[in-house]
Amino acid sequence: MSIRSKLAVALALAASVAVIPASAQNFNLAPNYGTVNLRTGFPRDPHVVNVRSGGNIDASRINANCRGFISDAPDVRLNFVAGSRLPLIISADSGADTTIVVNGPDGRWYCDDDGGERGMNPSVRFSNVQSGRYEIWVGTYGGRTLHPAQVHISELTSQ
Repeated sequence: MSIRSKLAVALALAASVAVIPASAQNFNLAPNYGTVNLRTGFPRDPHVVNVRSGGNIDASRINANCRGFISDAPDVRLNFVAGSRLPLIISADSGADTTIVVNGPDGRWYCDDDGGERGMNPSVRFSNVQSGRYEIWVGTYGGRTLHPAQVHISELTSQ
């Protein structure tokens, strides 16, 4: 095998390894429960979206710190225009034990299990808020079952 062929094989293998975490979900799919467009200082805070938590994908495939089972497509896409010193808080509220996974505009993954209110609800707080697209998944902890839940988007409080 020539050096050029070996290099091509090595590059192909490296590229396939680099995309393994991204195969756990597809943030470019249409969101299951719609797109929300908000600008800092939005009225009716928190903005609430009704969803169902859960899915077939183990969120730990994204990052070892992520928990729960999520769907392939995001549940909610948030297009946010930042502009104040207020934080952006994305949380979930459910009677079930839920988790949350957020892909931020910086391309990083943010996950939480029980950091919100009432014990089993997750919350992710962005203190240095960036304008851009936030992809949000609400997971179900410990199983693939779907449960009624709400995504809360706030600059004032978590749920």
